[in-house]
Amino acid sequence: MLIPARISQKQIQSHTSQDSATQSYIARKLAMFGAAAFTVITMIVSQAHAHVESFADLAEELSPAVVNISTTTVVETGGNRELPQFPPGSPFEEFFKEFGERGQTRRAQSLGSGFIIDREGIVVTNNHVIENAEQITIYLSNDDSYEATVIGRDAKTDIAVLRFDPEGADITAVSMGDSDKLRVGDWVMAIGNPFGLGGTVTAGIVSARGRDIGSGPYDDFIQTDASINRGNSGGPLFDMNGKVIGINTAIFSQTGGSVGIGFAISSNLASQVVDQLIEYGRTRRGWLGVYIQEVTEDIAESLGIDEAAGALVSNVTKGGPADTAKLEAGDVIISFDGKKIDRMRDLPRIVAETDVDAVVDVEIIRNSKKMTLKVTLGELEQAENGGLLSNNQQDDSKSFGDLGFSAEQLDAELAEEYGLDAGSDAVVVTEVIQGSPASEEGLQAGDVIVRFGQSRVTSLSQLAKGITDARESGRSGILMLINRDGQNRFVQIAFLKKDE
Repeated sequence: MLIPARISQKQIQSHTSQDSATQSYIARKLAMFGAAAFTVITMIVSQAHAHVESFADLAEELSPAVVNISTTTVVETGGNRELPQFPPGSPFEEFFKEFGERGQTRRAQSLGSGFIIDREGIVVTNNHVIENAEQITIYLSNDDSYEATVIGRDAKTDIAVLRFDPEGADITAVSMGDSDKLRVGDWVMAIGNPFGLGGTVTAGIVSARGRDIGSGPYDDFIQTDASINRGNSGGPLFDMNGKVIGINTAIFSQTGGSVGIGFAISSNLASQVVDQLIEYGRTRRGWLGVYIQEVTEDIAESLGIDEAAGALVSNVTKGGPADTAKLEAGDVIISFDGKKIDRMRDLPRIVAETDVDAVVDVEIIRNSKKMTLKVTLGELEQAENGGLLSNNQQDDSKSFGDLGFSAEQLDAELAEEYGLDAGSDAVVVTEVIQGSPASEEGLQAGDVIVRFGQSRVTSLSQLAKGITDARESGRSGILMLINRDGQNRFVQIAFLKKDE
C-alpha cells in the first residue's frame, strides 16, 4: 500500500484535535519516559545526520595529503612515413628513404593521484599510474612540485610506492584504516586529480565489498558510487574517521566517465603490500603450492560435503609446502590459519597475506571427514623465479572478471553437461556474472566460443592471449562469435576501464 508523503494543513489540524483523554494519556507516558526517550531520539537523529551535513572539515584536513602525479614516458613510434616521390636514382631517394625508415620517439605524459603516508615523503599510488615512466613529478595541494623515485611496485595488486624529498617542508600524511570494518552503505569520500583538475573531492557510499573484477589473483575491491574518473587512479578513499580504507583504481563505464560504479583496492590488502615494498623493494607473499578450483553444488554432492564452499585441490606442486604437509588432490580446503574459506578465490589472497615461513593450520575435508594439517609456507616469488609454478598443470579454467565470464576447455564432462560434441577442440562459457558486461550482451553458460575477432578459437590459452592482447592494446572491448543451439552470433563485450 502506498502512503502519501505529503501532509496537508487540514490533516495536521485533525491530528492535533485529539480528545482530552488521549492527550492526557500521552502526557502521562511522556512524563514517565520523556527524558530518556528524548535523549535516545536525539542520539538517533544526531547519528543519522552527523555524516551527511557536510564533508568540509574532513576535506580540509585530508586534502593536503593527497598529491597529483605527473609522469613522462618515452614512446617509440614506427618509421615508414609518407615521403615525397623522387625519380629512381635521384640523390635524394636514398636520403629520404633512410629518413622515412628511421623510428622516432616522443614523450607521452599522463596524470594520476596518490597520497602521502609518511612525512618523510612516502607516497602510495597505483602501479599503472607510474608504469614505464622515466620521470615522475609529485605536486602537492599548494602546487609545490618534487621529483619522485619508485621504491617498489606490484603489478598483481596494482600498487606502487614512491619517495620524494620534502626538503624540510611541513607536509601532511594520512594513515591506513581497517577496510574489514566497512559496511555496505557506509559513507566514503574520495580525493583525487580527475581529468587533471586536481584537488577534487567526491563522496558516496560503499556499494559492495569483496568485488572480483578480474584485475589480478588477489582482487578484493570496494565498490563505491563516489564519483571516480580518469585521473583518480591511485587516490585515496577515506572513511568518515579520515582513514584511508581504499585506493581508487578502476571504473566501470562504457563512455569513459563516471556512472556511479568505481572500485578501490581495500586498505587491508594494500597495507601489507605497501609495508613489504617499503621494507624489501618487492613483495614477499606466502605460498602454499596447490592448484585449486571452485566447489560447485555437483562437486559438493559427489564428495559428500554439506555445502558448496571451500577450495578444491586439483593438483599439488611437487616439493612445495602443501606436498610436504601431505595435502592431496581431491582435498577441500575449508579453513586456512583460522580463516574460513567461503569461496575458492578467498584462498590465494589469504595465503598471500600470510607471512613467509609461518606455520599454519589448514583444515580440509578428505573422504567426507574433516582433518587439520600443519603447513610451513614458502615464498611465492621464490617459487616463481625457480620455475615451480610453470608446467605443473594445464590451465583448464579461466576467469575474465573485467568482462564478466569464465570459460573452460571443452571436455567430456562439460560436453555432457551442456549437450555439446565432446570430440571438438572448443572453449565453452561456464559462468556469467549477473550485471556484468558479458551478461548485458546476453552471453550464457554453455555458449561455445567459435571465433575471437576473426580468428578461430580452439584452446583456452588462445582465447586468454587474445583477450590480454586486446586489453593491453587499449581496445575498449572484444568481439566474439559464439554458438548456441547450433546458431552463431557475434557479441561485443566492453572492458571495465582503469580510471587513469
